[in-house]
Amino acid sequence: MSRRRPAVPRVIPPDARYGNLELAKFINRLMQRGKKTTAQRIVYKAFEIIEEQSNRDPVEVFEQAMRNATPMVEVKPKRVGGATYQVPTELRRNRAEALAQRWIIRGARGRSGIPMRNGLAQELMDASRGEGSAVRRKDELHRMAEANRAFVHYRR
Repeated sequence: MSRRRPAVPRVIPPDARYGNLELAKFINRLMQRGKKTTAQRIVYKAFEIIEEQSNRDPVEVFEQAMRNATPMVEVKPKRVGGATYQVPTELRRNRAEALAQRWIIRGARGRSGIPMRNGLAQELMDASRGEGSAVRRKDELHRMAEANRAFVHYRR
C-alpha cells in the first residue's frame, strides 16, 4: 500500500450493449492481451447462446450466476507464535465480486474441447442454477471458513 496518497478507483463505463457496469468489469477481467473487442464478442455470443438454450434474459442469468458464486467470507493465513492459523474474514463487496468473476472465467476456460463462448455460456447457466465449478469453489471456501471459526478472534 502506498504511503503517498490513497488509491483512486478507476471509473469504468458500463458495457455498450446492455449498459451494465458489472458486465463491463466482467468483460475487462475476461480480456487477454488488451483485446477487448474479442472479449466482448465472446461474452455477447455466450449471452446469445444462453438466450437460445434457456429462453431467459441473459443479463438476469449473469446476475444470478454472480450472486450464486459470490463468497461472503474467505480464510487468510495469520502467523501467531510459531503456528499459522487460517483465520476467516468477511469480504468487501468488490473483492467478493472479483473472486466470483475470476472463478467463473476459470471454470469456463477449464472446459476444454469447446469454444470459449460455449464454455462461458455453460458455466454461467450452471452457476445461475447453483451448480458448476465457481459455486463449488465458493462452497469449499465457506466450509473452510466454518471449520476454522474457532480462530476468528485472531482477525486483524
